[in-house]
Amino acid sequence: MTWILPVAVAAVALMYASVGHAGATGYIAVMGLLGLTADVIRPTALVLNLIVAAIGTVQFVRAGHFRRDLFVPLAVASVPAAAIGGSLPLPTAVFEAALGLVLAFSALRLVREVWPVYEAKDNAPHALSGEDPLAHRRPSIPVLLATGAVLGLGSGLTGVGGGVFLTPLLLALGVATTRQVAAVSVVFILVNSAAGLAGWLASGRSLAAIDPWVLAAAAAGGLAGSQLGAFALSVRWLRLLMAIVLAVASVKLLGEAVRMANG
Repeated sequence: MTWILPVAVAAVALMYASVGHAGATGYIAVMGLLGLTADVIRPTALVLNLIVAAIGTVQFVRAGHFRRDLFVPLAVASVPAAAIGGSLPLPTAVFEAALGLVLAFSALRLVREVWPVYEAKDNAPHALSGEDPLAHRRPSIPVLLATGAVLGLGSGLTGVGGGVFLTPLLLALGVATTRQVAAVSVVFILVNSAAGLAGWLASGRSLAAIDPWVLAAAAAGGLAGSQLGAFALSVRWLRLLMAIVLAVASVKLLGEAVRMANG
């Protein structure tokens, strides 16, 4: 068992980091399957998330993909909305089921968009350069504020990181390229992971001791994944990986909704 967790963490970090996410959902699933307790799983996932998001931020910003004009209004609106979402006594099972279906639809939409466009136009300039077609609409500040509020509310209500909601919303708005969406998402996740970890410590709770090999695995996976996403992967494969990540989050939300509905 000593090698299973580091290997699994490295694999999760690599896949998620390549699309500008940090992998908290994957770490929680892996640790749960290995029988770790809840008081160990949550802070450990936060620490791993912070490590991978920090590495991803450096990589995507260094590659020149980060868009401050998108990030600031999204973050400003999402933080208070997440706080409100966390305090609302809404029927969580229904909400999680709805969000799970939305993410599933987003994943299918990404797959449907990618294959006909990029498979049929492999020799097109944007396919060779890794750039997206028609992804440069001027962002509207009110729309970004509304988007930030919606994803913050969803994050607060479900406990799922805001990045998984941010990615499909930004892609649907068409205000940024795929790599820019990944860059904004990873910085957004970094900020929220740091806030979550600070909140955990401020409440008087401590961090469980984490195996150095697990920390190293997260760093290695995050470095390799973000390097691929920021510099190497074609847009087609980047979007397909995004679809996989959204599908995993969808399954998690729908599973939680079914579990809660059954008591």
